[in-house]
Amino acid sequence: MKLEVMPKQRAMEAEQREEAMEMSGLELWKHEKPAAMVFLPPPPPPLATLVPPLNFAMVDDGIFRSGFPAAANFRFLKSLNLRSIVYLCPEPYPETNAEFLAKNGIKLHQFGIEGRKEPFVNIPDDKIREALKVVLDVRNQPLLIHCKRGKHRTGCVVGCLRKLQKWCLSSVFDEYQRFAAAKARSTDQRFMELFDISSLKHLTASHC
Repeated sequence: MKLEVMPKQRAMEAEQREEAMEMSGLELWKHEKPAAMVFLPPPPPPLATLVPPLNFAMVDDGIFRSGFPAAANFRFLKSLNLRSIVYLCPEPYPETNAEFLAKNGIKLHQFGIEGRKEPFVNIPDDKIREALKVVLDVRNQPLLIHCKRGKHRTGCVVGCLRKLQKWCLSSVFDEYQRFAAAKARSTDQRFMELFDISSLKHLTASHC
């Protein structure tokens, strides 16, 4: 004769089985090894941006030109390993820029040429000539030539350098106009055309 299991007893047995399964899972969890923590390296810092000064360009090996460098351009200038700066304005060099030069062992050569507008322009031949002597001395290179905007005074020095390098006048003027653009001055071009290079020819051996 079969004994019938009462519904209450069945419910108790089912509950006991569930408890036993839960306890079994808990014991297994206690003996599991915790997952190893993975530490990712921090992301690399962003690459420093190199910002050239206004109107920056390479003139020749070891010779560059530009407008007035700002503090944002210092990292770029440092990458050029400059020895000298040829500064063509009469105003004192700003303290921040002077500190940058001193910190990086860069010598300042200043030739104060007034930045006047036509028709009252008097470009000093002697200062252009002295600036060119510094530019052509390889002991001063690499160097940067700059004025305020890198157009007129810098353009005249570079234009006279091109004559020493035996460029034709049309090419000299094309380069000048590329930087001066709408601000090109006929007096600057006239000065370059008439500039006498004969006393400087002995200095151009490395740049002809």
